[in-house]
Amino acid sequence: MPENTVTKTRQDTSLTGKSPWVTPVIIVLLIALFVTSMILGAKKTTDDGEGFGGTDDAAATAAEEAGAEEWIKPVFEPNSGEVESGLFAMQAALGAGVAGYALGRMAGRKKGREEAENASDLHSVDDVPEAAVTSSEAAASAKS
Repeated sequence: MPENTVTKTRQDTSLTGKSPWVTPVIIVLLIALFVTSMILGAKKTTDDGEGFGGTDDAAATAAEEAGAEEWIKPVFEPNSGEVESGLFAMQAALGAGVAGYALGRMAGRKKGREEAENASDLHSVDDVPEAAVTSSEAAASAKS
């Protein structure tokens, strides 16, 4: 008969497992970082530009100042900044949906493969438990 063994549960040794004050400190630091970035971002640049200017605009401006000309013209140019940001948000949502579907599909395949391996009772002949031997098989092995 197998012995009844009791397994001890392992203590949580994650970052917040030992000290109860770590989580509130991290939350306060995140809030401070957010508030600081909003304050610094609210300040306008000297030429009344955006506080958070994009690198695309900076690169385009630097290229125009260097004398570069456009090679191609845009096929579609949105009427306003709101339409442009709305189209960008839809593009980001579509990309996130495709990435999420692909990751979920891969995780499902892995889980299905693991379940199929665990469902198979016999991985090798040595894995057969003695309780699975029927009385006729036991009698046949005893005769020989």
